[in-house]
Amino acid sequence: MPSNEILQPEERVPAAEAPHPRVPFALRWLTYLLVLPLISLATAFFGSISLLVGLWDSSGRQQHYIARAWARVLLRIALSPVTVEGLEKLQPLRREGNRRPLAVFASNHLSYYDTPMLFAKLPFQFRILAKASLWKLPFIGWYLNRSGQVPIDQSSARAGVASLMRGVKTLQSGLPLVIFPEGGRSATGELKSMVAGGAWMAIRAQVPVVPITLVGTYELLPIHTYVLRPRPLKLIIGDPIPTDGLTTRDAEGLTDRLRSIIHETYIANSL
Repeated sequence: MPSNEILQPEERVPAAEAPHPRVPFALRWLTYLLVLPLISLATAFFGSISLLVGLWDSSGRQQHYIARAWARVLLRIALSPVTVEGLEKLQPLRREGNRRPLAVFASNHLSYYDTPMLFAKLPFQFRILAKASLWKLPFIGWYLNRSGQVPIDQSSARAGVASLMRGVKTLQSGLPLVIFPEGGRSATGELKSMVAGGAWMAIRAQVPVVPITLVGTYELLPIHTYVLRPRPLKLIIGDPIPTDGLTTRDAEGLTDRLRSIIHETYIANSL
């Protein structure tokens, strides 16, 4: 039975955070008066459509396309073009009869813009892991449930393991998972420690773990700020890490390897 260390931690903010650069007055008020209202309108518009579609789309497929459209609009609002590297590495992950690359995709987490970036630029259907408490919220919980996302319940070790097994079943059904193994956004832009839940699920399902490195989203929208600083962004897909022959006891070592790859890629590509 896996230990508590594999569970997704609650988002935590270190006591000492990196100071954010001073934002020009004009850019700050442009964000408040134009950008943030546009983001809110886009989210309300696409969210309403997704809730309506959820009445009949129990598979979550159509809702994923709506989420992708929402994400692309948010990136356009941010005036931040995205370069994607490593798409060719997805092809070997596609199994016979399944056009989706089957794997656990693990990304660093720097900003609220990470999720739109992943939805906009990963060219396949996937499901995400999210805190179980979100399922209790009106509308949001309905969307998460109807679209087939995976709740992570940390109320106890037993509940945590059951949550991870739901993720394993999602993988076994042919749907890839996208996770943030750091558990929350970085307050400094530096990579935090990672928990081994994603590696554990990949090993149980016998699918690869694929490192994804996001570059530029921290500078675009750091944690606890509400002003966008437009800039070019990068999404880098790394080489898949196979899990053949591994057992769940290897989850910690696999996670350390994953973190090392993402850290080195981030340092090498920082804008």
